[in-house]
Amino acid sequence: MNEELSILKGIHPGIILERELRKRNFSKAQFALSIGEYPQTLGAITKGKRNMNTALALKIEQALDMEEGYFMILQVFFEIKMEKLKQHSNNSSDHPKLRRLLFWDTRMEKIDWQKQKRAVIQRVFERGNDQEKQEVIRFYGNTVVENILKYKSIPNNDT
Repeated sequence: MNEELSILKGIHPGIILERELRKRNFSKAQFALSIGEYPQTLGAITKGKRNMNTALALKIEQALDMEEGYFMILQVFFEIKMEKLKQHSNNSSDHPKLRRLLFWDTRMEKIDWQKQKRAVIQRVFERGNDQEKQEVIRFYGNTVVENILKYKSIPNNDT
């Protein structure tokens, strides 16, 4: 379980629950009723709009014959991730200063600047201006930027 948890760290437990229900061909509504919960409650959790609570986690784990505490561990890791994102967004030096226009398709507050550095660097070097390119080099360092851009230019022969 430890290896699986390290892979799933930061993912909302509702997403994992939905995947598990789909894998077992269970309807969310019928499963919710079978454990004595409202379908709306389970739906909100699987959409990530509501957090998992201990009582519900225990019911789900028992009904799905899963290890006790699994969903609450996922919930804690998710909450840690959200708190870190909040702290990073409050500290402006933790991310490069770039125009929101470059990231029109996402909320900049949700970007994990370290985990998603490859995508950030590639986007800035494809669509950014010279000032933004310099900002990315300042933020990540010249070596990291060069390695990512060099890696991108290698042709992919997987097809």
